[in-house]
Amino acid sequence: MTGLAGAKGFVLDLDGTLIQRTRTGLTAIAGARELLDAIRGSGRPFVIFTNASHVAPSVLAAELRDDGLDVRDDEVLTPVCCAISLLGAGHPGEPVLAFCTPATHDRLAAAGVRLVGPDDSVDVVLVAHPTRFDFADLEHAARAITSGAPLLTASYVPAYAGADGPIFSRGAMVTAALAKVTGARPAIVGKPSRVAVREIVARLGLPSRDLAVIGDDVALDISLGNLGHSHTVLVQTGITGDSPLDGLPALQQPDESVAGVDELVGRI
Repeated sequence: MTGLAGAKGFVLDLDGTLIQRTRTGLTAIAGARELLDAIRGSGRPFVIFTNASHVAPSVLAAELRDDGLDVRDDEVLTPVCCAISLLGAGHPGEPVLAFCTPATHDRLAAAGVRLVGPDDSVDVVLVAHPTRFDFADLEHAARAITSGAPLLTASYVPAYAGADGPIFSRGAMVTAALAKVTGARPAIVGKPSRVAVREIVARLGLPSRDLAVIGDDVALDISLGNLGHSHTVLVQTGITGDSPLDGLPALQQPDESVAGVDELVGRI
């Protein structure tokens, strides 16, 4: 594990850490632009890892650039990136029933994932961020899971930070329904998971121990960083806020906590 100044690369959360999102758009949090500029100026790589799985990283990156954040397409990572890598390595060519947006469906298909419908044989069930679903699809997925298909989910936390309060996770809702009726334990491919740690390492080309992970959620970002033995920094601008950290499990304990990313700019 390395400290913030000695980190060779950075993993940054998005919502509640760099931006606040409302129904009308997004706004950069104080210090977000300066932090990204400082990291880029240091010559060290970074990736913005968001659990958002409804659109491609390129779309998210374009939104950030529109708001003045200097982010390239390849500097945004989502659970769908992790799922594509996992399916390609562990389930090549296997039929996958996916609960996701049309944009994510097209992205998975373009990456070579064999997507099937409710009348087809299913070897893997993947839940991302569905905008809608049919109960027949849900039942078909449940029957596949009870027959041995793994249940993969982009995220299993109930909500993430929004400017007007928590934004509830539709993916978690669908995953919870499938877990309840099948008794299956969902395998997380986004934050926090070892799948995600491997994806970060592959993207940055650095051991996870040499990274600093900065985020607002102890259950997502801090747990992700601790899984990889990275240096973890909790910012209080998001869903965890300034809640007491005493009594949290070791996996959720940050190495340090700051009010916001503006406090980190001079330490890069």
